[in-house]
Order: sequence, then structure tokens, then C-alpha cells
Amino acid sequence: MEPPRSFENTPALTAERIPAPVREAALALASDSGAGYVYDPSLAADRARTLREALPGWARVYFAVKANGFEPVLAHLAEAVDGFEAASLREARSAAAALRLRGKGPGGGGRIAVSGPGKTPEMLAGLARLAAGLDSGPGAAPVSSVVVNAESVLELHRISAAACAAGTVLTVALRVNPERVPVSGALVMGGTPGPFGVPEPLVDEAVRTALALPGVDLAGFHVHAVSGNTDAEAHARYVRWCLEWSRRTADEHGVDLRLVDVGGGLGVPFEGGPGFDLERLGSALAELPDPGVEVVFEPGRWIAAPAGWYATRVTDVKSAYGGCFAVVRGGINHFQLPTSWEIRHNFAVLEGDLWPEGMPRPGVGEESVTVCGELCTPEDVLARDVRVGSLRAGDVLVFPNAGAYGHEFAMPAFLAHPAAPRATVDSLCAGSPTCTP
Repeated sequence: MEPPRSFENTPALTAERIPAPVREAALALASDSGAGYVYDPSLAADRARTLREALPGWARVYFAVKANGFEPVLAHLAEAVDGFEAASLREARSAAAALRLRGKGPGGGGRIAVSGPGKTPEMLAGLARLAAGLDSGPGAAPVSSVVVNAESVLELHRISAAACAAGTVLTVALRVNPERVPVSGALVMGGTPGPFGVPEPLVDEAVRTALALPGVDLAGFHVHAVSGNTDAEAHARYVRWCLEWSRRTADEHGVDLRLVDVGGGLGVPFEGGPGFDLERLGSALAELPDPGVEVVFEPGRWIAAPAGWYATRVTDVKSAYGGCFAVVRGGINHFQLPTSWEIRHNFAVLEGDLWPEGMPRPGVGEESVTVCGELCTPEDVLARDVRVGSLRAGDVLVFPNAGAYGHEFAMPAFLAHPAAPRATVDSLCAGSPTCTP
């Protein structure tokens, strides 16, 4: 891992950029555990509804659980989305529990799509039992639909075996790694070597296999070739290409096409700049003819990132050979996103009001600081060279856009420091925070 890129003395965010209920919850977390996450589940659900309303009627919105699997977040999203995308049996069970809680169990419209290049026989057996209503784990009521995104010919055989053992048939979308996606944008997973999906030259064999297996109902295709795209026009062209490719391939093989999953990939501008233009995407997609199939969008980052904040207490402020460092409780063991993605993730400074009497309280004013965590590794850096007006030990830093791939993407076991607790607020109506350990 490389540390995040330097902010080159760019100012920190103002405290007013953080909603008042979030500031209150952040200070409460800092005074208790020292660091943690604040989520606004209502905001996440509102963003999901906004996305759903912007898309044509033939579109379906799923939420990628890998982005944020916190139960209160999933419970709110279950009211706003058409289903969930899961990448493990545990995620699928959590999604099923959230759907069941909101009355989206059998016949209620709740759906779960399951992805991942390494689904084991044990995982597939659990998914088959979940789909058949035989699972004894959390969320163990059948949902309206479980769709498995198959990644290889071997996996198709495993899916069929698991389904037959559970006395059911599993709906399958064949995940494809296309040779070329002829559109611009942040397209990173098409035509490149990797473990995801079936390479396009091998699709014919995979389709024939799926059609012949007794436990498989091939409903369509899954093409996930976009990541972090902020160009709405390019994304619309990508969706058009996915639909055209899927229809052509289905017709060539006699597949009853009912489903096309175009993945997620809606970008969030972590480093500033305009956000994803939903209105433009919706207008461009509205010009397409009705494809006559369900078209699944499965974003995680776009829905959840702005609905979460990482808060951490400054434990020390140090200077060394011309550099200034704010050491915080936590770090990449809680919030690895800036380092893993090498992005500039800015923060706001909240003045801390708790400090032991008689204890030195180092600080700086109008200086650029590098924010470092508590781990014994030089990679534990959250932000570099951010200019702060005033910063003292005991203050609290709040990183917005931390609701996706934050808590779930960290490395909490390294050095065995306490894990990051999570709190929820309702910033839409300024409700009181409720902390959940």
C-alpha cells in the first residue's frame, strides 16, 4: 500500500460541512471509545429512492451489501430498494433478514443476487437452502428470488448440484468478462485478465452447459465492467451496450432472456468536483426502447458513501524535521479506504472539550498536517499535508463520504486494537443519535 496522495496544503473542510447530528454523535464517540463510524440510514434510503426514481420503469435497484452491511442501514434500505447484492452466505442471510423485516419475504418483492468468483460448494448449498426456505441461519425465510451470478462452467455444475440437493432450481445469471466494452469512462474489468466472470470466447460453452443442467434456470447475463464512473453519458452508453450484447447472445443460443445485471460502478467524487449526474443518466436511458427484461443496477458506494462519517480523536500532535503530524485513535485498522485507494480524503476538525487538567496539550495553528493512525507501520496514514486553522490534541477529525467500504474494508485484527463502534443518526430530521456497539 502507498499512503494517500498529498493535499499540498489544501485547507481542511469546515465544521459546518458536517451535519449537526453527526457532529454531536462524533464527539460522543470520541469521548467514549475514541473513534468510530456515524451512519445515517435514512439518508442512504433516500439516495436509493432518488436513484430508483431517476431510472426508467424497467430498471431495478439493488444495494451491494459489501459496501455497508450494518443492520440498521440494511433495514432502512430494504424499504427503498428492489433487492440486495451479496458476496457471501452471511451477507445473503443478512439481506434476507432485512427484507423479511420489511415484509419483502415470499411474494413480497425482495430479491438477492449473489456474486463472487470463488463460491464454494458449501456456500452454494447454503444459498440453495435459503432459496428453498430450508436454511436455519438468520433471515431463514425464503425470499422471492435468489439469483446466483455464475462465474465459470465448474461453478454452474456446483450450482446445479446444490440446487438439486435442496430440491429446488436456482435462477442464474452468467457473469461475462467481455473482450471489449466500446464506451469510455472508468471501465476497468472488461477484456482484462482476472478471475471475474466467463471470458467472452468461452461464453458459448458456458451457455450450453447452463441450459443442460437440471438445477439451473439461466435467466440472463451479468456484466460488471465499470468501477467509480462519474460520467453519466458514458454510463448510459455502457448500459445500452450491455442490453444489446445480452439480447444478441441470448437470441443466438435460444436463452429466454429475463434479466440483465449491469453491475454498479456509479462514482463518488471523493476529491471534490461534480457528482454523478442522475438526471442525465435517467434522460439518456429513457431514450432506449423498453428492453422487455429486468435490468439490475447494483450500486453500493453511490448509495452509502455520503451517508457515513468516520470520526477519530487526535491523541497527539507532533513535529519532526519540518513535518507536522496529528496522531489519531484508530487509523487503517478502522478506515483503510484512503490508503488502499490512494485517494485524498479530506476531513473537518471539531474542537474537543475534554482534556485532563494539568496535562500538556500540543497543537498547531495554520499548519499543514499529516494524519497518522495508532498502528506501528508507516502505511497507517489517512491524509497528508492538509492545512488546518487550529488543531490540538483532544480535537476530533471527521471524514465524510465514509459510509461505503469503510468499516467493512478495514483491517481491524492488525495489532488487536479495539474495533470501531458504529452509531446511527437521522440528519434529515436532526434526530438523536443511537449508538450501537
